[in-house]
Amino acid sequence: MECKGACMLIFVLMLVNCSLQQTPPKKKPARKDSNAAIEGLQKQINDIVQDLNRLKEEQALQRVCLKGTKFNSKCFLADPTKKSYHTASEDCNALGGVLGVPTSADENDLLRDYLRLSVGRDEQVWLGINDMVTENTWADQTGGSIQFKNWDNRQPDGGPSQNCAVLSGVGQGKWLDENCRDEKASVCQFNVV
Repeated sequence: MECKGACMLIFVLMLVNCSLQQTPPKKKPARKDSNAAIEGLQKQINDIVQDLNRLKEEQALQRVCLKGTKFNSKCFLADPTKKSYHTASEDCNALGGVLGVPTSADENDLLRDYLRLSVGRDEQVWLGINDMVTENTWADQTGGSIQFKNWDNRQPDGGPSQNCAVLSGVGQGKWLDENCRDEKASVCQFNVV
């Protein structure tokens, strides 16, 4: 009987051993490898999307420069539609630019000539210069001080009611201060990288 029990035990052990040999061992999931591959693919996708967006921006900027005028590292695009300073500023921002700010006499002259052709000889055009924060402290739209100024004689003279600057076609490109609610043409500026 003991022999029978021992034989039975050996037989069961042999069956278990045979079934273990026939069942392929379970592999540990290659999670680390899969996660690394997924992360690598995600990085490649992100890089492609970033490159595509950069190319779209460059293409849009090239179209702006073709429609407008280019000076050094800036493109200017006139908008003859008359609107308030704030609306003109928001429209430029929506296009990826800001209201134009000439930073030299040469740039101001180029802008004057371009605006005369595209907007009209006698028009005034909003510039990205104002003294809304502190009266008589003229700054660009980022709040930075302006180094180049081209004010007409006796300008700026409007006090607290005239806080926004225009470039005057009639005034040979001189700047005037005007009421920001007035409706004028505008010029957007885009920085070329």
